[in-house]
Amino acid sequence: MSIFVLFFYKKKNKLKLSKAAFYKNRLMNILLLGSGGREHTFAWKMTQSPLCDALFIAPGNAGTAQCGTNLTLDVSNFEAVKAAIIEHQIKMVVVGPEAPLVNGIYDFIKSDDAIKDVMVIGPAKSGAIMEGSKAFSKTFMAEFGIPTAAYQEFTLENVEAGYDFIDTQTPPIVLKADGLAAGKGVLIIEDKAEAKTALKEMLEGQFGDASKTVVIEQFLDGIEFSVFVLTDGKDYKVLPVAKDYKRIGEGDKGLNTGGMGCVSPVPFVDDVLMQKVDERIIRPTIEGIQKRGMVYKGFVFIGLIMVKNEPYVIEYNCRMGDPETEVVFPRLKNDLVELMTAMSKGTLNNHTIEIDERTATTVFLVSGGYPEAYEKGKAITQLENTEDVLVFHAGTKSVDGQIVTNGGRVLTLTALAENMDAALALSNKNAEIVQFEGKNYRKDIGFDLK
Repeated sequence: MSIFVLFFYKKKNKLKLSKAAFYKNRLMNILLLGSGGREHTFAWKMTQSPLCDALFIAPGNAGTAQCGTNLTLDVSNFEAVKAAIIEHQIKMVVVGPEAPLVNGIYDFIKSDDAIKDVMVIGPAKSGAIMEGSKAFSKTFMAEFGIPTAAYQEFTLENVEAGYDFIDTQTPPIVLKADGLAAGKGVLIIEDKAEAKTALKEMLEGQFGDASKTVVIEQFLDGIEFSVFVLTDGKDYKVLPVAKDYKRIGEGDKGLNTGGMGCVSPVPFVDDVLMQKVDERIIRPTIEGIQKRGMVYKGFVFIGLIMVKNEPYVIEYNCRMGDPETEVVFPRLKNDLVELMTAMSKGTLNNHTIEIDERTATTVFLVSGGYPEAYEKGKAITQLENTEDVLVFHAGTKSVDGQIVTNGGRVLTLTALAENMDAALALSNKNAEIVQFEGKNYRKDIGFDLK
């Protein structure tokens, strides 16, 4: 071996060893909270990172079990979460659903000396209120000049004033429960008399404490889309844009669901529109978070509607969406764990977001009867015959080696292709392949974008 070749060989292997040592020193055990399709997508993406040593998911589903170790754990029981953090030497907690964030899991972890050094991906309670209270978020938007629908808020004590306000509106009337209502707290009603009845029912407890206050707002007629931001409360990075489909029936008819499918990118969201979103909505939102003194280290999900080429905010969420995550993360080329670590340490601005230019689509398979009464425990078959898609589990579990349904939204099929039609063809083809009793899905995802 020549001196040159020997030098090159040693240098090359030294670099390999240095890189391996670099990652070894940064390896971490991660705890992911949640059990849906969003969490399976997080798990799939995080296990691709060389920074992830071991992944634990609580409580997880049959899909997350393929990515790490599921823990039987109630995510609302913060003491149980603490015990899991200590037992499994967790260095990062990623919070999937909104309820633990709104209830203050960030604050709980950071105020406990035994676990306070753990990175928490998600805002403190002071930031999570952006999703936890519709009334708060509307006040926030008004304070910082962020475009949104005109509104007023009402309680049972001033319900008569609510009736009067409804009389001043042009139908349809939009009623929103102030608090968390599992995605069911928004009603859009064409008739004023029906809207008044619905307002009273909501204030009397239709959605429990979530509807003790109801926001009535102006109906905006346009087309919706969603923007996702990762922020440390000061700097931020914008992730791929998506558009989901909430109604159970084709043509966007029927009852609202947690989401029947999704598309990314969104054809009508061009650079001009995104510049408006950034200048009028994202920047003022982050500046407002700073001025309000909120502790916010996580994702901001901004639900938007385009009305005559102008963007307006429908709502804020304090976490990633579902099924939006299932199309956003497959298009994100970056190491997600590395991004979240940088966000936690305040070095997010050192990173550049890299996006796969292909289109991602996802189609949800749901249980028969959903979003109303449905049965669980139906055997799921033919999963092994799917091809050219990513299968993300939501309402599933494993029973004696058999994967069965365990929720209304069961699993979703994500495809990547050069255009939306090609991706949808793959998602729909595989939706036909997977089988379980009562299976239902929408065959028209993306219908309004063609």
